[in-house]
Amino acid sequence: MASNRIGRINEEIQRELASLLRTVKDPRVHGLVTITNVDTTSDLRYAKVYVSVLDKSDVKEVIKGLKSAGGYLRRELGHALSLRYTPELIFTEDSSIDKGTHILKLINDIERKESGGVE
Repeated sequence: MASNRIGRINEEIQRELASLLRTVKDPRVHGLVTITNVDTTSDLRYAKVYVSVLDKSDVKEVIKGLKSAGGYLRRELGHALSLRYTPELIFTEDSSIDKGTHILKLINDIERKESGGVE
């Protein structure tokens, strides 16, 4: 039952942070920045926020900008959600999309080799 509650809280935090990203004034946070996942500890003290950025060359700068705006985002998140504790936000690069595209490329290469050998 508690894990279901944590799951709902994770979704709410993700939804609120996605809408708050547009209000961040730090110039390092630019381009297409997406919150892909949020993982909150069971005591609601920390939330690991996974961030995906379209332009891979700017990932480190975007993460630095988000860490710099972390206090603002945490305060606004506290106003939006009615939780006893507003979790401390820890921003991390999400590389799962890159890994998925790499695996898909490998599968497509194997399929091309197999279909080429049959003919």
